Amino acid sequence: MPRIDAPTVAEHHRRRRAALVSAGRALLSERGAEAVTPARVGAAAGIARSSVYQYFPSTGDLLAAIVEEAFASATAQIRASLADLTAPRDRLDAYLRTAFALATGSEHRTFDAIDPASLPSATHGRIAALHDEQIAPLADAVRDSGAADPAIATQLVGGMLTAAARAVAHGADPDTTLTALLRAVHDGPVPG
Repeated sequence: MPRIDAPTVAEHHRRRRAALVSAGRALLSERGAEAVTPARVGAAAGIARSSVYQYFPSTGDLLAAIVEEAFASATAQIRASLADLTAPRDRLDAYLRTAFALATGSEHRTFDAIDPASLPSATHGRIAALHDEQIAPLADAVRDSGAADPAIATQLVGGMLTAAARAVAHGADPDTTLTALLRAVHDGPVPG
């Protein structure tokens, strides 16, 4: 029987699951999605491969847990950046700065390599809900800024954010791109 290294069995299982997800994130970031296998993740976390399957029945389940954890972490960072802000423009700018930093970071680029089809279909709804939760502060800031159609405006701002992150991935200077993104959101991409 394995040794329990926590005050309770439930805490032991929570810690082991967290260790596996953390090891999986590190492997994903360092070596790509193909490196995230139960054997490699187990070895990196110091947990036998056979025990990994107690927590994640498949590689797809493991990848889904990694993606879900990354969404939760990113959302927490975004919310923390907005915590003390009340003015809609300040919240909008803080959201864009934080989301841009996350979207252009090395870890985010590794998530782009994950084929959504490789994830269990049961996780797609959870990931969509996590995405909606991450976008909610942006939608609130856009609505509070007085946009005529907040839903469309939020989609357009989100599209500009995605385009700015892609530009950086293709070699654009991050600082220049962030400045252009903020200006485009406030003034429109082609003022005139």
